[in-house]
Amino acid sequence: MTAGLSARRSGPLKGVVRAPGDKSVSHRALILGALADGVTEIEGLLEGDDVKRTAAAMAAFGADVQRLGHGRWRVEGRGGFSEPAEVVDCGNAGTGVRLIMGAAAGFDLCATFTGDASLRGRPMNRVLKPLGQMGATWLCRQNGRLPLTLKGGGLKRTSYRLPEPSAQVKSAVLLAGLHADGGAEVIEPEATRDHTERMLRGFGAEVLVSEEGAGRRIVLPGGQKLRGTRVHVPGDPSSAAFPLVAALITPGSAVTVEGLLLNPLRIGLLDTLGDMGADLSVTNVRDEGGETVADVTARYSELTGVEVPPERAPSMIDEYPILAVAAAFATGRTVMRGVGEMRVKESDRIALMAAGLGACGVEVEEEPETLTVVGRGPKGGVRGGARVTTHGDHRIAMSHLVLGLAAEQPVSVDEPGMIATSFPGFVGLMAGLGAEIEEAA
Repeated sequence: MTAGLSARRSGPLKGVVRAPGDKSVSHRALILGALADGVTEIEGLLEGDDVKRTAAAMAAFGADVQRLGHGRWRVEGRGGFSEPAEVVDCGNAGTGVRLIMGAAAGFDLCATFTGDASLRGRPMNRVLKPLGQMGATWLCRQNGRLPLTLKGGGLKRTSYRLPEPSAQVKSAVLLAGLHADGGAEVIEPEATRDHTERMLRGFGAEVLVSEEGAGRRIVLPGGQKLRGTRVHVPGDPSSAAFPLVAALITPGSAVTVEGLLLNPLRIGLLDTLGDMGADLSVTNVRDEGGETVADVTARYSELTGVEVPPERAPSMIDEYPILAVAAAFATGRTVMRGVGEMRVKESDRIALMAAGLGACGVEVEEEPETLTVVGRGPKGGVRGGARVTTHGDHRIAMSHLVLGLAAEQPVSVDEPGMIATSFPGFVGLMAGLGAEIEEAA
């Protein structure tokens, strides 16, 4: 494995690329395909490590899972899960393990889950609490950490109000509700990404959604069966964020990302960049499998710092690291409030972005739920020159490499192998646009 990667200032970035398949949709397509009766054919599946772990887990739970070609997968479900013979290793996939635990809780089985060092350090209590209310039981390490053995079956309906916005917790409850007596209801205080609700409908389920202020009430009636279907996975906006922001901060650049998912609950970063003055254009808007998809072009822009509305956080929680990079090159302060969720991702992303940007000469203010970046502006320049510790977090690594493309001095990151969890072709794609990213000692 490469010891590190280094990015240095290059010429303008130019070109047209396609983002890898959306990770959220990819996980759900595999899980729902395994829960369904019959064959599900998937096009455009993200083939990063996280999603491959979910594919292997679905095979362990009894589905026939086959890779037919690049991004093309076939899942034949048996209408439910059977008990796995071995421990289910989810690697670094937090979304995968939480959704799979929800799905598995509906069946009379016992399954043990583990993951890599990062995943084993991340608490599962937020998912375990509602599953416990429905009747599931488990044995695990302190504070709900993996390894964890889950005993499912005999679930009863729950009406669960999310304490804080979380699409993962919502999805776990809905997946458990598929095989609970009476189904399930989730009330969310703020609307979060709704791929599970959309995809459940695509597999033939009835899902009732009503708006309640800024949030939603989602009802899944009981006694429903899923049917295999075709799924086309659109481009991941979280991955597309890296080439798009790279274009915005590198003078003379113009980059187009084709086939990008524009779900209204996933475009917070694009909205925020627009508020900052980014030159973004959206073309070829179309509907693919119930999701809005389009081509997005970013051109170099002189950005201005903004205060990001805290209610926007659920629609861009994974994009705050790369937003912080854009903010470093903007003029003035960019204040990101209500982002405490960043601290319980693959790493404490607030702390790591504050440390990395600070080491590159950017003024940063860190609070428990807030990250503030004082931009250097186009004339101030970002010094760079740091070697950034990523703690194995793929988004921290990619964000700082993008910073290095426009900084005065190269920026390097450790543990670049983790980039493959979400964006296995990142270096090649960026190099094709003209970026200079190379191995570092």
